[in-house]
Amino acid sequence: MATLLWILAVVLVVAGIFAIVRRQVLWGVVLIIVGLLVGPGGVSIFV
Repeated sequence: MATLLWILAVVLVVAGIFAIVRRQVLWGVVLIIVGLLVGPGGVSIFV
């Protein structure tokens, strides 16, 4: 389960970075914050 959360977190953060690059700053920041919350290294909302 931790591996899946880690992969999901990485995907969300990378998608957030790409959104910021495409000038969608608000959406990018939201994706990065959600990725940090989901990841096992952060404050996981699922565990």
